[in-house]
Amino acid sequence: MESDLVRELIERWRGDPGSTYQSWFLWEERLKNFRSIRRGISQVVAEIEAGTFGAAYRGSSLEIIVHSVAEQRQIFKGADHAFLWKPKLRIPDIYENADNQRAFGRLLHHCSCCDTAEEVVAGIHAIDRQKIKGLGPAVANLLYFLHPTLVPPFNTAIVKGYNAVTGANVKLGSWEHFLTMRAGILDLNDRYRDLLSNDLGAVGGLLFDIGSGRFPAPPRSDSTENARDWTAMLDETRAQAQKLDKAIANQKESDRTHGEIQSWLRDLGLALGYDVWIAANDRGRLHEGLPLGSRCLDSLPHAIATAQGSDAIRLIDVLWLEHSTAMVAAAFEVEHSTSIYSGIVRMLDLALSSENLHLSTALFLVAPDAREADVRAQLRRPAFSRIGDLDISYLPYSELERHQTAIARFGSGLKAIKAIAHQLP
Repeated sequence: MESDLVRELIERWRGDPGSTYQSWFLWEERLKNFRSIRRGISQVVAEIEAGTFGAAYRGSSLEIIVHSVAEQRQIFKGADHAFLWKPKLRIPDIYENADNQRAFGRLLHHCSCCDTAEEVVAGIHAIDRQKIKGLGPAVANLLYFLHPTLVPPFNTAIVKGYNAVTGANVKLGSWEHFLTMRAGILDLNDRYRDLLSNDLGAVGGLLFDIGSGRFPAPPRSDSTENARDWTAMLDETRAQAQKLDKAIANQKESDRTHGEIQSWLRDLGLALGYDVWIAANDRGRLHEGLPLGSRCLDSLPHAIATAQGSDAIRLIDVLWLEHSTAMVAAAFEVEHSTSIYSGIVRMLDLALSSENLHLSTALFLVAPDAREADVRAQLRRPAFSRIGDLDISYLPYSELERHQTAIARFGSGLKAIKAIAHQLP
């Protein structure tokens, strides 16, 4: 493998607006989902340990988590396929077989609690010894969200990309082959760490883009002719890809709309006399030339910043806080296209933090009008049984857009915005 060509490929990949590096790895919403997916994995483990998980994938807490992973843009598209119950093959055999289900739960629990690569690999060896039919390395996509610096993501395209770059012959469905690929990915990542990241999602995205055909793998022969042919192929591939980037353009439009809604809520909160907090990873994002965090709090009050679940609370899209008490009066999660589940989990983290300090906070899921049915369906799941104790509402985009100016001019407190929202669940 010619290192100079690999370096050239990574540099081009990083600069391509349609690459997974630009469209997923640097995506502002990406990191928000880590905590919610981790919390969901804990829910799956708890249900398996209690014997309440059930014998079906549909409607289970596992389905919620895997669906959240699959929504992580193109690199995880189809992540749910491996977990869907195939009745004719009776796989993956973790729904009807209670012993296999408990072994799966032990793997998730073990990897949730451990800290080292050796411990994670030991957990993988333990599940491999169980020889559970249909439960293979696709589980690594869950483990990645627990340990992104230790476990790379996994799918067919990543395997194809790895084989193309290294000349290996890794096969799908084998934990042994996955661990071999993992070792090779760590070596590749170490050699080009200055262009990649400690987070193995970056190198995983690179291999995905190669395996899915967006970028050709460099020739493993260092002949000048091979290198010249590969460079020409790379240029041609890039030109073709530019014509096929409608999905990337749609994602950028989604991000723009998300920021626009945040700006509406920011301005409305300030007009009503509240202090406003914008999600920590969104404050510097520009909307109409200004950072979303302009005129907003630079830090959360100490009681909130040190509360249990504060890592998730600081990522809630918009918070309105009372001047006098620094208490959160209202919290808003904008769910334009991302997983509704993640926003609900962050709301729960706020409401149940600091010994129920924020149980009286008004919670709003802000989303396109067409997503209301999805929101209500999610809230009916057993995993969200505590929602019934909270003041949570659905705020459609259309109502917010129609009434925001009048509320800002004539409104007081939360009465007007509650009037245009729909009570949940």
